[in-house]
Amino acid sequence: MTDALIIGGGHNGLVCACYLADAGLDVAILERRHIVGGAAATEEFHPGFKNSVASYTVSLLNQKVIDDLNLYANGLEIVERAAPNFWPLGVAPGDYLKNSYDLAETQKEFARHSEKDAAALPAYYDALETAAAVLRKLVLETPPNAGGGLHDAWRLIRTGNHFRKLTLEEQQILLDLFTKSAAEFLTNWFEHPAIIAGFAFDGVVGNYASPYAPGTAYVLLHHVFGDIGGRSGFWGHAIGGMGAITQAMAREAEKRGVTIRTNAAVRSVIIEEQRAVGVALEDGETLRAEIIVANVNPKLLFTSLVGADDLDPAFRKRMEQYACGSGTFRMNVALSELPDFSCLPGKETGAHHRSGIIIGPSVEYLDRAYLDARRDGWSREPIVEMLIPSTVDDTLAPQGQHVASLFCQHFAPHLPEGKSWDEARAAAAETIIDTVTRYAPNFRASILGMQILSPLDLERVFGLTGGDIFHGRLSLDQMFSARPALGYADYRTPVDGLYLCGSGAHPGGGVTGAPGHNAAREILRDVRRR
Repeated sequence: MTDALIIGGGHNGLVCACYLADAGLDVAILERRHIVGGAAATEEFHPGFKNSVASYTVSLLNQKVIDDLNLYANGLEIVERAAPNFWPLGVAPGDYLKNSYDLAETQKEFARHSEKDAAALPAYYDALETAAAVLRKLVLETPPNAGGGLHDAWRLIRTGNHFRKLTLEEQQILLDLFTKSAAEFLTNWFEHPAIIAGFAFDGVVGNYASPYAPGTAYVLLHHVFGDIGGRSGFWGHAIGGMGAITQAMAREAEKRGVTIRTNAAVRSVIIEEQRAVGVALEDGETLRAEIIVANVNPKLLFTSLVGADDLDPAFRKRMEQYACGSGTFRMNVALSELPDFSCLPGKETGAHHRSGIIIGPSVEYLDRAYLDARRDGWSREPIVEMLIPSTVDDTLAPQGQHVASLFCQHFAPHLPEGKSWDEARAAAAETIIDTVTRYAPNFRASILGMQILSPLDLERVFGLTGGDIFHGRLSLDQMFSARPALGYADYRTPVDGLYLCGSGAHPGGGVTGAPGHNAAREILRDVRRR
């Protein structure tokens, strides 16, 4: 009998498997798709064109995970973006905003729009980095359970020490980030609507909310606590796409003796005498193990894979109410040429083509996108982040041609009036293409092919409940000791022998590897106690 079965071969499942196998356990991963990687996968979506089809950029991947799993030795190569972001604000030449990894360069650019905002930038960056540094210390820690025992009390003290070392002003900044809206937090620093929107974007990306909604300031922070090679605030691209990360993980897992089974969809968790003892596959096969580890959304696990009779009704209800839905629409586009932006003309590769290109020129624009989606199902002027990874990676497209990742907000997880995304997806995609073409007039004509992934498609293809890229909303009621629910923040669940290792556990979403790392540590702690 296998020691541990892991449900889901996404990046956290692979990470968890590697650590468990390294400790001597016999581990098998069960992945329902034809490839491992989950949402961090590279696939051909149009003849000759491949891309990171869901997750699309690197920053949050934890350095300890990279080192422990020998990812660079297993073929992973990460290159930095030429610049962080470029925001077309209109169609007149020069009507744009961009930032740089060089503070002075960014201040010079911001000063074109607001001298005051340029002057405020260093202090803002310092405040954000102070908060991000605290978050980084918590990422690889197990949160204390509410009402827990002595071990949880010790965790609580250790967590408190991170905050105790901050000055009162630093503590206030952290409190603001955890409780305020992105717009409210940013207006304490900046005045220009485009500059505020540029930073507020991180508060709504993957987060179905207005930038004026309390809690969006934390989502902003969540997006910036990562680093590339120890350089905080940097963003990168994995050569070969995001699948290069998970393929490197899979190679390491196999070296450590992990069995990886694809096309092995799990139908249910087998529970006997209140303990998880195995799984039943969709094809009728049953597998048994001492330990079952779920790398899936907690809502999916406890409302679909685990029977209601095996759960306390109050916990089951909590999981039914677990908030999911990123408001995300994802497109992969094959291009004959690069977008030629009216505000910064040119089809030759420029630094702005190698950055994150964000259409969302004001806070009101971001807010209107959300309000449209709440009322009509999707925004008539969506927020669009476009990356063109083929500008730094020639393995993705034929020479002289390109692939673009379009990550778009806001698109309701469930459409009003009983409509289905199967009916609306093509119209929504046209709206996105129209939006980009408004700023880059050659965009529509340059499209050779595309892949469209609505919130429903993201759920069907990648198992992202409600299309939620984070495996659950990043709000105060679903974070840290409350993720996924109070009393179960330590990767254990109400079912003995059943653990969580995915983004529905602390520290939440993004390609970090941290939940898989932390879950393995707690599992091995339990194994040693037996």
